[in-house]
Amino acid sequence: MNYVALTERLVKSLVVDEDMVTVKEFPSDDENKITIEVLVSETDLPRLIGKGGRTANAIRTILKASSSLHDHKYIDINIESF
Repeated sequence: MNYVALTERLVKSLVVDEDMVTVKEFPSDDENKITIEVLVSETDLPRLIGKGGRTANAIRTILKASSSLHDHKYIDINIESF
């Protein structure tokens, strides 16, 4: 399963400036953990996080559910702006 592509598709559907979205996967020491970093523009960050973090938590839930269906890896997502 390509979690970076799934994350990028989810994030781009929520932000205004799709060209400023960057999603990267970083290697982990543990083979059962995937770390994904999402970078968006500063104006899109509140939209992506949502009220009380609800939107960000929904993205995390979708990715964790997808992982539980495919390869049972722990997915860590960091959302930041530049």
